[in-house]
Amino acid sequence: MQWLLDPFLDSVTMQRALGAGTLAAIACGLVGTWVVLRGMTFIGDALAHGVLPGLAIATIVGFSPTIGAFLSAGVMVGGISLVGRRARLNEDAAIGLLFVGMLALGVLIVSRSRSFAGDLTGFLFGGITSVTRGDLVLGTVVAAATVVVVAVGYRAFLVLSFNKDAVELMGLRPKLAHVVLMVLITATVVASFKTVGTLLVFALITAPAAAAVQVVRRVPWVLVTSVLLAELSVVSGLLISWHFRLAAGAAMAVCAVGCFVVALVVSELQQLWARRSGVRPAA
Repeated sequence: MQWLLDPFLDSVTMQRALGAGTLAAIACGLVGTWVVLRGMTFIGDALAHGVLPGLAIATIVGFSPTIGAFLSAGVMVGGISLVGRRARLNEDAAIGLLFVGMLALGVLIVSRSRSFAGDLTGFLFGGITSVTRGDLVLGTVVAAATVVVVAVGYRAFLVLSFNKDAVELMGLRPKLAHVVLMVLITATVVASFKTVGTLLVFALITAPAAAAVQVVRRVPWVLVTSVLLAELSVVSGLLISWHFRLAAGAAMAVCAVGCFVVALVVSELQQLWARRSGVRPAA
């Protein structure tokens, strides 16, 4: 038990890291469920990388990286819509173009910084051990807002994920629900980039939700399981980082992907057992 508890009992830095990671796990687990169910993983990945130019400009100019990230994500979303309409491209092609362009632009801007290597590493891979009180406040606001929005918009998100044609017939507003979900994805990426970085936050958004879908069927349980697996990834990653002196963000991402692999194996074993016994696997 000492191996598990001592890092969090003896180090204020690890306590803050655990707090920031837990807040990120709540937001990523909830948002990630809808990203996976709606098949929006590509746009989620693009947004995670698209905030880099805003972060870079904010750091060089000297204003809030959070504001820079939000502005950059807004440009990314608007650019995807504009390119898709004017260039006669499907959404995936527009996302791919903006994804590469924004990431490259971010690297170019960061290269103007005197501390190029350090800034770029921090943006891409995070720095959870240097989390500040302000980061915790932002994470708390985003996590709380995500819980509220997911609870209030649950019905709209659910119908939009499985039957888009029925959304308007039920008196719901699909465009508004889509915009709200995009805002949630953006806010989650911005609030979590300090924790795991813009490159790895996507793993924390998609992997726990993808794992949850493998082992449970009802959406409410998928939401809960996704959050729990995201939290397990955070705690495991921090412990691995502490004991083996490895990068915390990368360790959390690897643990999240590991959860998916384990869930996939469990799902396959359930199906194999069901086929042999003639019993339907439990939801």
